[in-house]
Amino acid sequence: MSIRAILFDLDDTLAVDEAVSHESFAHVATIASKNFGVDEDVFARDAMAIARDLWASGECRPYCREIGISAFECLWGGFSGESPELSALRGWAQAYRKEVFQATLKRQCVEFSTEAPEMLSAEFSASRRARQRLMPKAREIITGLATTHRLGLLTNGAPDLQREKIEASGLGSVFHAIAISGEHGIGKPKPEIFHHLLGELGVAPLEALMVGNSLERDITGARNAGVCSIWIKVPGSEEHADVAPDHTITCLDEIPRILGQYDLQAGK
Repeated sequence: MSIRAILFDLDDTLAVDEAVSHESFAHVATIASKNFGVDEDVFARDAMAIARDLWASGECRPYCREIGISAFECLWGGFSGESPELSALRGWAQAYRKEVFQATLKRQCVEFSTEAPEMLSAEFSASRRARQRLMPKAREIITGLATTHRLGLLTNGAPDLQREKIEASGLGSVFHAIAISGEHGIGKPKPEIFHHLLGELGVAPLEALMVGNSLERDITGARNAGVCSIWIKVPGSEEHADVAPDHTITCLDEIPRILGQYDLQAGK
C-alpha cells in the first residue's frame, strides 16, 4: 500500500526546541554574569538542572507528562484555557519561574535583589520567543510534500503554546489537519490521538508515516497506532526507548528517498 499521508511532530522535528532553550539559558547567564558576577557556564548549567528538578517534583508534573509539557516550556508558556488542569498549571508556573532563578542565584552564593529572579525569568521568556526557528530544510520539505501527500501535524503540549509555535513557524497553513494533545486531553504515545488525526486526514494507518524525534512518544505512539515511523535523530534530544523505528534519518531532506521506497513496493 502506498503512503498517502505524513504525520509530523513539531518540537525538534520541524521547529528547533532543545537547542533554543539552551541558547536562552545562556542568554540569561550572560545577564546574570554582568549583574552579579557569576560564572556563565555554571549559572546556565545550574539553572537547567534546577528547572528540571523543580518540575519533576511539582504538583503539575502528572498533567505535564500526560500532555507533553516540558520543564523548560513551563518557563515561558502562558497556559491559557479554562480547564482545571491548565488553570492549575498557569498558577504553578508563575511561582516556578521565580523559584528556578532564585534558587540558581542562591547556589552561586551572590547577593541579589528581590526583583532579580523575576527579571531573569522575563529575560528567558523573551529570549525563547525571539529565537524560534525551523529545523534545516523544514520549509522546503514540508511545502514540497504538501503537493503530493496529505500532511498532518501531531504535537504534544499546551494548546496556546503549541499554537504560538505553529504561528511562529509559518507552516500552519500547509497542514491539512493539526492535532495538539492539550486540546484533546490525550497525547502521544497513546494511539487515540493518532487515530483522531488519521480520521481528519481520511487515511488508514497503513497509508501513513509518522516523522518525529521522540522514540518514547512519536515512534512508540506510531507503533501503537499501526503507523510506520521515521525517527529523526536530533543531537541533544536523544532518548532511550525499547522501540525500533522503521526508518532513521538525520535530516528532513531524506524523507523523499524513503517515500520512493514505498512507491516502489506499491508498484507506482
